[in-house]
Amino acid sequence: MKHTDKEIVSDALALNYHLMHPGGDSAPGDPNVAFYLDGVYHLHYILRHLWQDKTSYSFVHVTSPDMIHWEWQPTKLQPSFTATGMFSGTGFITAEGKPAAIYAGLADPNQTYIAVAKDNQLSEWEKPYPIQPKGGPDGKDIPLIHDPDCFRIDDTYYAYSAADDVPLCKSTDLINWIYVGPFMKHDMPDVAIGEDLSCAHFYPFGNQWMLLCISHMIGCRYYLGDWDAKNEQFVPHIHGRMNWRRPGQSLTDPTYRDFFAPESVLTADGRRVMWSWLTTLDPEINLKSIQSLPRELSLHEDGSLNIQPLRELETLRHDEQIFNNLEVTSSDDLRISSDDLHIADIETDAFEVRVSMERAAADRRRFGFRLFADENSEGLLVLIRPETGTVCIGETEAPFSVANLPDGEDLDLRIFVDKYLVEVFINGRQAALTAHMTYKDEGKSLKAYAFFGRDNNPTRIKKLEIWKLKPTNQGFFEAKENRIWAPEVN
Repeated sequence: MKHTDKEIVSDALALNYHLMHPGGDSAPGDPNVAFYLDGVYHLHYILRHLWQDKTSYSFVHVTSPDMIHWEWQPTKLQPSFTATGMFSGTGFITAEGKPAAIYAGLADPNQTYIAVAKDNQLSEWEKPYPIQPKGGPDGKDIPLIHDPDCFRIDDTYYAYSAADDVPLCKSTDLINWIYVGPFMKHDMPDVAIGEDLSCAHFYPFGNQWMLLCISHMIGCRYYLGDWDAKNEQFVPHIHGRMNWRRPGQSLTDPTYRDFFAPESVLTADGRRVMWSWLTTLDPEINLKSIQSLPRELSLHEDGSLNIQPLRELETLRHDEQIFNNLEVTSSDDLRISSDDLHIADIETDAFEVRVSMERAAADRRRFGFRLFADENSEGLLVLIRPETGTVCIGETEAPFSVANLPDGEDLDLRIFVDKYLVEVFINGRQAALTAHMTYKDEGKSLKAYAFFGRDNNPTRIKKLEIWKLKPTNQGFFEAKENRIWAPEVN
Protein backbone atom coordinates (compact mmCIF):
# COMPACT_ATOMS: atom_id res chain seq x y z
CA MET A 1 0.00 0.00 0.00
CA LYS A 2 1.45 3.35 -1.02
CA HIS A 3 1.63 6.47 1.10
CA THR A 4 -1.73 8.25 0.76
CA ASP A 5 -0.91 11.73 2.09
CA LYS A 6 -2.10 14.04 -0.69
CA GLU A 7 -0.50 17.18 0.70
CA ILE A 8 1.85 18.55 -1.96
CA VAL A 9 4.17 21.51 -2.32
CA SER A 10 2.32 24.44 -3.82
CA ASP A 11 3.54 25.81 -7.14
CA ALA A 12 4.34 29.09 -5.38
CA LEU A 13 6.95 27.33 -3.27
CA ALA A 14 8.27 25.06 -6.04
CA LEU A 15 11.78 26.23 -6.90
CA ASN A 16 13.15 26.48 -10.43
CA TYR A 17 16.58 24.86 -10.18
CA HIS A 18 17.05 23.69 -6.60
CA LEU A 19 16.40 20.10 -5.60
CA MET A 20 13.41 19.80 -3.25
CA HIS A 21 10.97 17.10 -2.20
CA PRO A 22 7.84 16.98 -4.44
CA GLY A 23 5.50 15.86 -1.64
CA GLY A 24 4.28 17.43 1.56
CA ASP A 25 6.06 18.44 4.73
CA SER A 26 8.87 16.15 5.87
CA ALA A 27 11.82 16.44 8.19
CA PRO A 28 14.59 15.56 8.45
CA GLY A 29 15.62 15.91 4.82
CA ASP A 30 19.31 14.99 5.07
CA PRO A 31 20.95 14.14 1.73
CA ASN A 32 22.61 10.72 1.92
CA VAL A 33 24.28 7.93 -0.06
CA ALA A 34 25.55 9.68 -3.19
CA PHE A 35 27.29 7.97 -6.12
CA TYR A 36 28.41 8.55 -9.68
CA LEU A 37 27.79 5.25 -11.50
CA ASP A 38 27.81 4.50 -15.23
CA GLY A 39 27.21 8.11 -16.25
CA VAL A 40 24.47 8.79 -13.68
CA TYR A 41 24.52 10.69 -10.39
CA HIS A 42 22.54 9.12 -7.57
CA LEU A 43 21.47 10.89 -4.39
CA HIS A 44 19.15 9.88 -1.56
CA TYR A 45 17.45 12.04 1.05
CA ILE A 46 15.50 11.17 4.19
CA LEU A 47 11.70 11.18 4.04
CA ARG A 48 9.49 11.00 7.13
CA HIS A 49 6.29 8.98 6.64
CA LEU A 50 3.91 6.54 8.31
CA TRP A 51 4.76 2.85 8.40
CA GLN A 52 2.54 0.42 10.28
CA ASP A 53 0.76 3.37 11.91
CA LYS A 54 3.98 4.79 13.34
CA THR A 55 6.36 7.50 12.16
CA SER A 56 9.30 6.07 10.24
CA TYR A 57 11.90 7.12 7.66
CA SER A 58 13.01 6.09 4.18
CA PHE A 59 15.74 7.08 1.72
CA VAL A 60 14.15 8.67 -1.36
CA HIS A 61 16.25 8.02 -4.50
CA VAL A 62 16.84 10.65 -7.21
CA THR A 63 19.04 10.45 -10.30
CA SER A 64 20.58 13.01 -12.63
CA PRO A 65 22.95 13.23 -15.60
CA ASP A 66 24.36 16.57 -14.43
CA MET A 67 23.37 17.19 -10.75
CA ILE A 68 20.83 19.84 -11.73
CA HIS A 69 18.13 17.92 -13.67
CA TRP A 70 16.68 15.33 -11.28
CA GLU A 71 14.34 12.38 -11.77
CA TRP A 72 12.68 10.50 -8.90
CA GLN A 73 12.99 6.71 -8.72
CA PRO A 74 11.01 4.11 -6.76
CA THR A 75 12.05 4.15 -3.11
CA LYS A 76 13.90 0.90 -2.40
CA LEU A 77 15.53 1.71 0.94
CA GLN A 78 12.38 1.87 3.05
CA PRO A 79 11.14 0.11 6.22
CA SER A 80 9.07 -2.47 4.32
CA PHE A 81 12.41 -3.76 2.96
CA THR A 82 14.96 -2.80 5.61
CA ALA A 83 12.62 -3.59 8.56
CA THR A 84 13.76 -0.37 10.28
CA GLY A 85 13.53 3.37 9.78
CA MET A 86 16.61 4.95 8.29
CA PHE A 87 18.61 7.91 9.55
CA SER A 88 21.78 9.43 8.14
CA GLY A 89 24.69 7.55 6.64
CA THR A 90 26.82 7.57 3.51
CA GLY A 91 27.61 5.59 0.39
CA PHE A 92 30.86 3.83 -0.46
CA ILE A 93 32.24 1.40 -3.04
CA THR A 94 33.28 -2.05 -1.90
CA ALA A 95 36.56 -3.71 -2.84
CA GLU A 96 34.54 -5.70 -5.38
CA GLY A 97 33.32 -2.48 -6.98
CA LYS A 98 29.76 -2.63 -5.65
CA PRO A 99 27.94 0.45 -4.35
CA ALA A 100 26.98 0.12 -0.69
CA ALA A 101 25.26 2.17 1.99
CA ILE A 102 25.97 2.46 5.70
CA TYR A 103 23.26 4.07 7.80
CA ALA A 104 21.76 4.44 11.25
CA GLY A 105 18.87 2.02 11.59
CA LEU A 106 16.03 2.96 13.91
CA ALA A 107 15.30 -0.26 15.77
CA ASP A 108 15.26 -1.52 19.35
CA PRO A 109 18.10 -1.20 20.06
CA ASN A 110 19.33 1.22 17.39
CA GLN A 111 22.17 -0.15 15.27
CA THR A 112 24.30 0.64 12.26
CA TYR A 113 23.41 -1.29 9.11
CA ILE A 114 25.12 -1.96 5.79
CA ALA A 115 23.26 -2.64 2.54
CA VAL A 116 25.00 -3.61 -0.71
CA ALA A 117 23.36 -2.81 -4.05
CA LYS A 118 22.78 -5.61 -6.56
CA ASP A 119 23.29 -3.32 -9.55
CA ASN A 120 24.68 0.09 -10.49
CA GLN A 121 21.18 1.44 -11.06
CA LEU A 122 20.52 0.93 -7.31
CA SER A 123 17.22 -0.69 -8.31
CA GLU A 124 17.74 -3.72 -6.05
CA TRP A 125 19.65 -4.20 -2.79
CA GLU A 126 20.86 -7.09 -0.71
CA LYS A 127 19.09 -7.36 2.62
CA PRO A 128 20.73 -4.94 5.10
CA TYR A 129 22.55 -6.42 8.07
CA PRO A 130 23.76 -4.87 11.35
CA ILE A 131 27.43 -4.55 12.22
CA GLN A 132 28.64 -5.44 15.70
CA PRO A 133 32.18 -4.17 16.43
CA LYS A 134 34.15 -6.18 18.97
CA GLY A 135 36.12 -4.55 21.73
CA GLY A 136 36.08 -1.04 23.16
CA PRO A 137 38.11 1.41 25.22
CA ASP A 138 37.27 -0.51 28.44
CA GLY A 139 37.22 -3.97 26.87
CA LYS A 140 33.46 -4.00 26.40
CA ASP A 141 31.92 -4.08 22.94
CA ILE A 142 30.58 -0.71 21.76
CA PRO A 143 28.00 -0.27 19.00
CA LEU A 144 28.04 2.35 16.27
CA ILE A 145 24.57 3.82 16.56
CA HIS A 146 24.51 7.41 15.22
CA ASP A 147 25.19 8.80 11.71
CA PRO A 148 27.86 6.31 10.60
CA ASP A 149 30.32 6.78 7.75
CA CYS A 150 32.48 4.17 6.02
CA PHE A 151 35.66 4.64 3.98
CA ARG A 152 38.18 2.20 2.52
CA ILE A 153 41.98 2.36 2.48
CA ASP A 154 43.50 -0.44 0.40
CA ASP A 155 41.91 -3.66 1.70
CA THR A 156 40.65 -2.24 4.99
CA TYR A 157 37.26 -0.71 5.66
CA TYR A 158 36.92 1.85 8.44
CA ALA A 159 33.66 2.99 10.01
CA TYR A 160 32.89 5.52 12.74
CA SER A 161 29.79 7.17 14.14
CA ALA A 162 28.61 10.29 15.93
CA ALA A 163 28.99 8.97 19.46
CA ASP A 164 31.12 10.35 22.29
CA ASP A 165 34.82 10.34 21.30
CA VAL A 166 33.75 9.28 17.75
CA PRO A 167 34.76 5.59 17.91
CA LEU A 168 36.50 4.06 14.90
CA CYS A 169 36.34 0.39 13.96
CA LYS A 170 37.70 -1.60 11.01
CA SER A 171 37.03 -4.69 8.94
CA THR A 172 38.45 -6.55 5.95
CA ASP A 173 35.16 -8.16 4.93
CA LEU A 174 32.39 -5.72 6.02
CA ILE A 175 31.10 -8.45 8.35
CA ASN A 176 33.60 -8.77 11.18
CA TRP A 177 34.51 -5.46 12.83
CA ILE A 178 36.91 -4.61 15.64
CA TYR A 179 37.35 -1.43 17.65
CA VAL A 180 40.42 0.68 16.73
CA GLY A 181 40.20 3.77 18.96
CA PRO A 182 39.08 7.41 18.73
CA PHE A 183 38.67 8.49 15.11
CA MET A 184 40.18 11.95 15.68
CA LYS A 185 43.55 12.57 17.31
CA HIS A 186 42.30 15.87 18.74
CA ASP A 187 39.67 18.51 18.17
CA MET A 188 40.29 22.12 17.17
CA PRO A 189 40.36 25.18 19.47
CA ASP A 190 37.37 26.82 17.78
CA VAL A 191 35.10 23.79 18.35
CA ALA A 192 33.03 24.14 21.52
CA ILE A 193 32.79 21.28 23.98
CA GLY A 194 29.43 19.68 23.30
CA GLU A 195 29.50 20.05 19.51
CA ASP A 196 28.81 16.58 18.15
CA LEU A 197 30.23 15.22 14.92
CA SER A 198 27.21 14.06 12.90
CA CYS A 199 26.17 13.59 9.24
CA ALA A 200 29.87 13.06 8.56
CA HIS A 201 31.65 12.13 5.34
CA PHE A 202 35.41 11.49 5.25
CA TYR A 203 37.39 11.29 2.00
CA PRO A 204 40.73 12.12 0.33
CA PHE A 205 40.85 15.75 -0.72
CA GLY A 206 43.82 16.97 -2.75
CA ASN A 207 46.88 15.94 -0.78
CA GLN A 208 44.85 15.96 2.46
CA TRP A 209 41.66 14.46 3.87
CA MET A 210 38.39 16.31 4.41
CA LEU A 211 35.84 15.57 7.10
CA LEU A 212 32.55 17.19 6.08
CA CYS A 213 30.03 17.15 8.93
CA ILE A 214 27.74 19.09 11.26
CA SER A 215 27.33 19.82 14.88
CA HIS A 216 23.62 19.68 15.60
CA MET A 217 23.60 22.99 17.40
CA ILE A 218 25.66 25.11 14.98
CA GLY A 219 25.25 23.46 11.56
CA CYS A 220 27.49 22.46 8.67
CA ARG A 221 31.28 22.56 9.12
CA TYR A 222 34.44 20.82 7.91
CA TYR A 223 37.93 19.74 8.90
CA LEU A 224 41.06 19.48 6.74
CA GLY A 225 43.92 17.31 7.87
CA ASP A 226 45.94 14.13 7.42
CA TRP A 227 45.33 10.42 7.85
CA ASP A 228 47.87 8.90 10.24
CA ALA A 229 48.17 5.40 8.75
CA LYS A 230 50.36 4.08 11.57
CA ASN A 231 47.96 5.05 14.35
CA GLU A 232 44.85 4.77 12.16
CA GLN A 233 43.59 8.21 13.09
CA PHE A 234 42.52 11.48 11.50
CA VAL A 235 44.76 14.43 12.43
CA PRO A 236 42.88 17.70 11.77
CA HIS A 237 44.78 20.92 11.02
CA ILE A 238 41.99 23.29 9.91
CA HIS A 239 38.39 23.66 11.01
CA GLY A 240 35.87 25.86 9.18
CA ARG A 241 32.18 26.75 9.35
CA MET A 242 29.66 26.75 6.50
CA ASN A 243 26.60 27.92 8.43
CA TRP A 244 26.04 31.38 9.88
CA ARG A 245 23.69 32.47 12.64
CA ARG A 246 21.10 35.16 11.96
CA PRO A 247 20.23 37.76 14.65
CA GLY A 248 16.82 36.24 15.38
CA GLN A 249 18.28 32.82 16.12
CA SER A 250 18.99 32.05 19.77
CA LEU A 251 22.52 31.97 21.18
CA THR A 252 21.56 30.18 24.39
CA ASP A 253 19.56 27.51 22.57
CA PRO A 254 21.75 27.19 19.48
CA THR A 255 19.80 25.30 16.86
CA TYR A 256 20.39 27.57 13.89
CA ARG A 257 20.65 25.21 10.95
CA ASP A 258 20.07 27.22 7.77
CA PHE A 259 22.87 25.24 6.07
CA PHE A 260 22.78 21.89 7.79
CA ALA A 261 23.22 18.20 6.96
CA PRO A 262 25.76 17.75 4.09
CA GLU A 263 26.55 15.02 1.59
CA SER A 264 29.11 14.90 -1.20
CA VAL A 265 30.06 12.95 -4.30
CA LEU A 266 33.12 12.65 -6.53
CA THR A 267 32.23 13.57 -10.12
CA ALA A 268 33.29 11.84 -13.30
CA ASP A 269 36.08 14.39 -13.82
CA GLY A 270 37.33 14.31 -10.23
CA ARG A 271 35.50 17.27 -8.67
CA ARG A 272 34.19 17.04 -5.12
CA VAL A 273 30.59 18.33 -5.02
CA MET A 274 28.42 18.77 -1.93
CA TRP A 275 24.82 19.58 -1.00
CA SER A 276 23.30 20.57 2.34
CA TRP A 277 19.76 20.39 3.64
CA LEU A 278 18.39 23.91 4.21
CA THR A 279 16.59 23.52 7.51
CA THR A 280 15.67 26.72 9.36
CA LEU A 281 15.51 29.43 6.69
CA ASP A 282 11.83 30.31 7.16
CA PRO A 283 8.83 28.62 8.84
CA GLU A 284 7.01 28.42 5.50
CA ILE A 285 9.69 26.21 3.93
CA ASN A 286 11.54 24.57 6.83
CA LEU A 287 9.86 21.19 6.28
CA LYS A 288 10.07 21.15 2.47
CA SER A 289 13.38 19.22 2.27
CA ILE A 290 15.16 21.77 0.08
CA GLN A 291 18.79 21.11 -0.83
CA SER A 292 21.35 23.83 -1.42
CA LEU A 293 22.87 24.48 -4.81
CA PRO A 294 25.61 21.94 -5.50
CA ARG A 295 28.96 23.39 -4.42
CA GLU A 296 32.31 22.41 -5.86
CA LEU A 297 35.00 22.08 -3.20
CA SER A 298 38.73 22.31 -3.88
CA LEU A 299 41.82 23.91 -2.36
CA HIS A 300 43.29 27.34 -3.03
CA GLU A 301 47.04 27.59 -3.46
CA ASP A 302 47.30 28.77 0.15
CA GLY A 303 45.58 25.58 1.36
CA SER A 304 42.27 27.23 2.25
CA LEU A 305 38.95 25.86 1.05
CA ASN A 306 37.70 26.97 -2.37
CA ILE A 307 33.87 26.96 -2.64
CA GLN A 308 32.35 27.50 -6.08
CA PRO A 309 28.86 27.00 -7.53
CA LEU A 310 28.55 23.89 -9.67
CA ARG A 311 29.89 24.75 -13.13
CA GLU A 312 26.99 22.91 -14.82
CA LEU A 313 24.74 25.73 -13.63
CA GLU A 314 26.28 27.86 -16.39
CA THR A 315 24.44 25.71 -18.97
CA LEU A 316 21.17 27.23 -17.70
CA ARG A 317 22.12 30.79 -18.66
CA HIS A 318 20.29 32.71 -21.37
CA ASP A 319 19.34 36.29 -22.29
CA GLU A 320 22.54 37.80 -20.97
CA GLN A 321 22.81 41.50 -20.08
CA ILE A 322 26.27 43.04 -19.70
CA PHE A 323 27.09 46.35 -18.02
CA ASN A 324 30.63 47.70 -18.14
CA ASN A 325 32.30 50.45 -16.11
CA LEU A 326 29.42 51.32 -13.81
CA GLU A 327 29.86 54.06 -11.22
CA VAL A 328 27.83 54.61 -8.07
CA THR A 329 28.14 58.27 -7.18
CA SER A 330 26.77 60.29 -4.30
CA SER A 331 24.06 62.82 -5.05
CA ASP A 332 24.34 64.24 -1.55
CA ASP A 333 26.49 67.24 -0.69
CA LEU A 334 26.96 66.02 2.86
CA ARG A 335 30.36 64.71 3.82
CA ILE A 336 28.99 61.25 4.72
CA SER A 337 26.19 59.72 2.66
CA SER A 338 25.01 56.66 0.72
CA ASP A 339 23.31 56.23 -2.60
CA ASP A 340 21.91 53.66 -5.07
CA LEU A 341 22.37 53.15 -8.80
CA HIS A 342 19.55 51.49 -10.72
CA ILE A 343 21.10 48.87 -13.00
CA ALA A 344 18.24 46.84 -14.48
CA ASP A 345 14.74 45.49 -13.98
CA ILE A 346 14.84 41.68 -13.99
CA GLU A 347 11.63 40.13 -15.29
CA THR A 348 12.17 36.59 -14.04
CA ASP A 349 12.33 34.76 -10.74
CA ALA A 350 15.35 32.63 -11.70
CA PHE A 351 18.57 34.48 -12.48
CA GLU A 352 22.28 34.89 -11.78
CA VAL A 353 24.22 38.09 -11.25
CA ARG A 354 28.00 38.19 -11.53
CA VAL A 355 30.00 41.23 -10.43
CA SER A 356 33.68 41.93 -11.17
CA MET A 357 35.50 44.76 -9.41
CA GLU A 358 39.15 45.64 -9.36
CA ARG A 359 40.75 45.07 -5.99
CA ALA A 360 41.60 48.75 -5.55
CA ALA A 361 37.99 49.78 -6.27
CA ALA A 362 36.61 47.35 -3.66
CA ASP A 363 39.21 47.71 -0.92
CA ARG A 364 37.78 49.32 2.23
CA ARG A 365 34.57 50.15 0.36
CA ARG A 366 31.20 49.56 2.02
CA PHE A 367 29.03 48.61 -0.93
CA GLY A 368 26.59 46.04 -2.20
CA PHE A 369 23.53 45.28 -4.29
CA ARG A 370 19.80 45.43 -3.73
CA LEU A 371 17.60 42.65 -5.11
CA PHE A 372 13.79 42.95 -5.44
CA ALA A 373 13.99 46.72 -5.05
CA ASP A 374 11.58 49.42 -6.20
CA GLU A 375 10.54 52.92 -5.18
CA ASN A 376 8.73 51.59 -2.12
CA SER A 377 11.02 48.74 -1.09
CA GLU A 378 14.74 48.51 -0.33
CA GLY A 379 14.56 44.83 -1.25
CA LEU A 380 17.20 42.34 -0.12
CA LEU A 381 20.66 43.80 0.42
CA VAL A 382 23.87 41.91 -0.36
CA LEU A 383 26.49 44.04 1.41
CA ILE A 384 30.28 43.99 1.80
CA ARG A 385 31.20 45.42 5.22
CA PRO A 386 34.93 46.20 5.63
CA GLU A 387 34.36 47.57 9.13
CA THR A 388 33.31 44.10 10.35
CA GLY A 389 35.11 41.93 7.79
CA THR A 390 31.83 40.35 6.69
CA VAL A 391 29.45 39.89 3.78
CA CYS A 392 25.71 40.21 4.52
CA ILE A 393 22.84 38.60 2.64
CA GLY A 394 19.81 40.10 4.30
CA GLU A 395 20.22 39.21 7.98
CA THR A 396 22.76 36.46 7.30
CA GLU A 397 26.32 37.64 7.95
CA ALA A 398 29.41 35.58 7.12
CA PRO A 399 33.14 36.31 7.43
CA PHE A 400 34.73 37.86 4.34
CA SER A 401 37.15 40.72 3.79
CA VAL A 402 38.52 42.17 0.57
CA ALA A 403 41.63 43.08 2.57
CA ASN A 404 42.37 39.37 3.08
CA LEU A 405 42.35 38.53 -0.61
CA PRO A 406 45.77 37.59 -2.04
CA ASP A 407 47.63 40.37 -3.81
CA GLY A 408 46.36 40.84 -7.34
CA GLU A 409 43.04 39.03 -6.79
CA ASP A 410 40.05 41.12 -7.85
CA LEU A 411 36.55 40.78 -6.42
CA ASP A 412 34.30 38.13 -7.98
CA LEU A 413 30.75 38.06 -6.59
CA ARG A 414 28.07 35.65 -7.84
CA ILE A 415 24.43 35.85 -6.76
CA PHE A 416 21.92 33.11 -7.57
CA VAL A 417 18.22 33.86 -7.18
CA ASP A 418 15.60 31.10 -7.28
CA LYS A 419 12.33 32.76 -6.29
CA TYR A 420 12.70 33.31 -2.53
CA LEU A 421 16.03 31.48 -2.17
CA VAL A 422 19.22 33.53 -2.64
CA GLU A 423 22.72 32.04 -2.58
CA VAL A 424 25.90 34.11 -2.78
CA PHE A 425 29.46 33.01 -3.64
CA ILE A 426 32.36 35.41 -3.30
CA ASN A 427 35.83 34.74 -4.69
CA GLY A 428 35.51 31.05 -3.93
CA ARG A 429 36.32 32.00 -0.33
CA GLN A 430 32.86 32.32 1.15
CA ALA A 431 29.31 31.21 0.43
CA ALA A 432 26.10 32.06 2.25
CA LEU A 433 22.37 32.03 1.64
CA THR A 434 19.03 33.28 2.85
CA ALA A 435 15.31 33.05 2.15
CA HIS A 436 13.44 36.20 1.18
CA MET A 437 9.82 35.10 1.30
CA THR A 438 8.34 38.52 0.45
CA TYR A 439 10.06 38.74 -2.94
CA LYS A 440 6.77 38.61 -4.91
CA ASP A 441 5.39 41.62 -3.08
CA GLU A 442 8.42 43.77 -3.82
CA GLY A 443 10.11 45.12 -6.92
CA LYS A 444 12.03 43.79 -9.91
CA SER A 445 14.97 46.19 -9.79
CA LEU A 446 18.62 45.39 -9.24
CA LYS A 447 20.43 48.34 -7.70
CA ALA A 448 24.00 48.96 -6.65
CA TYR A 449 24.50 50.52 -3.23
CA ALA A 450 27.52 52.42 -1.93
CA PHE A 451 28.47 54.29 1.21
CA PHE A 452 30.53 57.46 0.81
CA GLY A 453 32.95 59.18 3.13
CA ARG A 454 34.75 62.46 3.00
CA ASP A 455 36.39 61.95 -0.39
CA ASN A 456 33.00 61.26 -2.05
CA ASN A 457 34.76 59.21 -4.77
CA PRO A 458 32.52 56.96 -6.88
CA THR A 459 32.42 53.19 -6.36
CA ARG A 460 33.44 51.62 -9.67
CA ILE A 461 32.15 48.29 -10.96
CA LYS A 462 34.29 46.92 -13.77
CA LYS A 463 31.70 44.48 -15.10
CA LEU A 464 28.24 43.26 -14.12
CA GLU A 465 26.48 40.40 -15.91
CA ILE A 466 22.89 39.19 -15.53
CA TRP A 467 21.58 35.90 -16.90
CA LYS A 468 18.14 34.42 -16.74
CA LEU A 469 18.35 30.74 -15.72
CA LYS A 470 16.32 27.97 -17.33
CA PRO A 471 14.26 25.83 -14.93
CA THR A 472 15.36 22.28 -14.21
CA ASN A 473 12.27 21.25 -12.26
CA GLN A 474 10.53 19.08 -14.87
CA GLY A 475 11.26 15.95 -12.84
CA PHE A 476 9.92 17.63 -9.72
CA PHE A 477 6.52 18.27 -11.31
CA GLU A 478 6.38 14.74 -12.73
CA ALA A 479 7.14 13.25 -9.31
CA LYS A 480 4.59 15.57 -7.72
CA GLU A 481 1.93 13.92 -9.87
CA ASN A 482 3.07 10.31 -10.21
CA ARG A 483 4.42 10.00 -6.62
CA ILE A 484 6.77 7.24 -7.76
CA TRP A 485 8.84 7.90 -4.65
CA ALA A 486 6.02 7.23 -2.17
CA PRO A 487 7.03 4.44 0.26
CA GLU A 488 4.72 1.72 1.53
CA VAL A 489 2.89 2.40 4.78
CA ASN A 490 2.06 -1.20 5.78
